[in-house]
Amino acid sequence: MSATTGTGASAPAVQERAGREAAPSATGPATTYDTTPPAGLDATPPASYDDLVGRVLAGRLGPDPRTLRIAVAFTTSQVVRHDGRHGGYRNEVLSLRLDRAVGSCAVEPGALSEDAVDDCAGADVARLLEHPLTPVRVAALDAYLMHVTPHTPENGALPRTLPAGSSLEKSRARAKAVVELLDVRPGQSVLVVGVVNSLLEALRSRGVPYIPCDLKGGRTEWGEPIVTDAIAELDACDAVLASGMTLGNGSFEPLREHALRSGKQLVMFAQTGSAVLPRFLGAGVSTVCAEPYPFFWLDGGPGVIHRYGHWSGHPSDHRSGHRDGSTEAAL
Repeated sequence: MSATTGTGASAPAVQERAGREAAPSATGPATTYDTTPPAGLDATPPASYDDLVGRVLAGRLGPDPRTLRIAVAFTTSQVVRHDGRHGGYRNEVLSLRLDRAVGSCAVEPGALSEDAVDDCAGADVARLLEHPLTPVRVAALDAYLMHVTPHTPENGALPRTLPAGSSLEKSRARAKAVVELLDVRPGQSVLVVGVVNSLLEALRSRGVPYIPCDLKGGRTEWGEPIVTDAIAELDACDAVLASGMTLGNGSFEPLREHALRSGKQLVMFAQTGSAVLPRFLGAGVSTVCAEPYPFFWLDGGPGVIHRYGHWSGHPSDHRSGHRDGSTEAAL
């Protein structure tokens, strides 16, 4: 989940527009939201990303976002070059603090101005959901949903501890936890949207063929060409493993819609939008590996990620069903 200096996943570019009326969604063109509040909270899976935003603005999922304000806005930036790896990568993430919750969205390194970050502090969530910058809108939505439905077993999350270790060791531990969510038969291929070398390494160790895709192209650690158009590769794969950064670059909705139509497994690994993506379980998303702030690469101590849905090896006593109302959901 990173921009690259060698190989790795590329962060979505910041999208700007003038004014704040009818702001474009994070995954599509300008949208007019239906904000008519219903009688009670809506637990059904959203029909689309825009539908989810509309429900939040209408107060369908919790408190009126106009009454909630962001206390802290900050960015986190890092550059990594692991021993034994040929390439490196950069990460830059916008994070917004709402009470105890932190929502995040990756940005292209250097693309987010200090003024944009300043604009978020003290702002109400509703205003930020209609902000001209895509990363701000996504981070605000993530913060709100983390606030109303934190990653707990009661909300369908199964925690997975990442052991203490170096950045590379923790990256590999996370990759193992993510790849375990895939359910593919021998010979079936996986489209990996957002190249992370540890994920590819984990797939290779299991003999799973993959199609690496990243907006920046290039080659993987093993010299494989990286395609740049995920949508063009959908018919060539049997399952999709995608980064949460697809929320910020407009590719999440096409991936979700394809999975919904085709019945293919869509597994999401998410630092960006970790509280957003579980909302789509049963609506195209099969399983989610959610990693809220602070991320594994920030600390050498033990950490935790949260897995949603149902997969092979899933504990039989943990089938709470989560938000789609079913007993099982597909990553």
